[in-house]
Amino acid sequence: MTAPVPRLEIRNITRRFDGKAVVDNVSLSILPGDVTCLLGPSGCGKSTTLRMIAGVEMQDVGEIYVDGQLLCDTQFRVPPERRSIGLMFQDFALFPHLSVGQNVAFGLRGQKVDTRRRVSELLDRVGLLHFIDAYPHELSGGEQQRVALSRALAPRPRVMLMDEPFSGLDNRLRDGIRDETLALLKEEGTSVLLVTHEPEEAMRMADEIALMRDGHIVQRGAPYNIYNAPLDKEAVAFFSDINILRGKVQGALVDTAFGQFLAPGVSDGTGVEIVFRPQHVGIDFDRAGRGPNPTAVQGAPARGVVERARFMGSESLVEFRMDHDEAVLKATVPNVFLPKRGTAMWLTVRRDRCFVFAAAD
Repeated sequence: MTAPVPRLEIRNITRRFDGKAVVDNVSLSILPGDVTCLLGPSGCGKSTTLRMIAGVEMQDVGEIYVDGQLLCDTQFRVPPERRSIGLMFQDFALFPHLSVGQNVAFGLRGQKVDTRRRVSELLDRVGLLHFIDAYPHELSGGEQQRVALSRALAPRPRVMLMDEPFSGLDNRLRDGIRDETLALLKEEGTSVLLVTHEPEEAMRMADEIALMRDGHIVQRGAPYNIYNAPLDKEAVAFFSDINILRGKVQGALVDTAFGQFLAPGVSDGTGVEIVFRPQHVGIDFDRAGRGPNPTAVQGAPARGVVERARFMGSESLVEFRMDHDEAVLKATVPNVFLPKRGTAMWLTVRRDRCFVFAAAD
């Protein structure tokens, strides 16, 4: 069976500024109707990648295709307006002197009656048809975002590029707007490349996440896989707070205050870091002067003393000063759990939720 042709494909693109590769040999493909998120810290090359796909920035090396047709390489270049690519940015970029309907119709060509029908259809689908003759300054931020989305979708682009389009919205509105946007894009069958530095946004919207760092895509996969099978310590830390235990491998095992951890395939004497998230730390009071009995999953208990406890809304974050090496370890607990500073507790770590990585030199 033949593999489907990607809607968008970029092959080995590189962009240098002053001799430095800001985007370095990046390849990526998106199937029709899928949402891929370029996720990474500011300055890692995400927006530059988007600009090259849009055609407003030229790559130094590499090729870009839509539906198997070459859009550009280092010699040939289809102009941005002929690429069938929609763009959405942080600031919405609506024209203040044009009405909502005129903004949505801006990129459309053809008969007026067809244009009006398409504009009305899109505004109706985002619940703004009654604002067709209003002006952008009369709308809220969320409403302006819906207008910008409608304008980008009006010419029926095959690909939509979105550069942190929700960052200007109030947190209270953001989740609802994201869900509405995703539903409309899926209805239209548009392939989406979304740029963000927010892991929650990527997890909420993407079919696939491409984790970017220092101009490279370091890991790609479904949100579940990226979160639960991270490539390295930095990938774990990008999605949540982390705790780290350090040790050396002897006989494929690492000794720690929480008992032994498996490190298969790692040579003896190698330094490793055992990384785990705060939600995978178990907490127990020790009323009898002993910790809980270790299990294969939880391992041995280690004693810590509460340094600080904070209520975070849906959970509490508790920081412990550990007896064994004075390190601070974080644990999260659902609901309200605010033990007093100085309270001693026994902690356990779930073996099946730990990641073992070779320590950096």
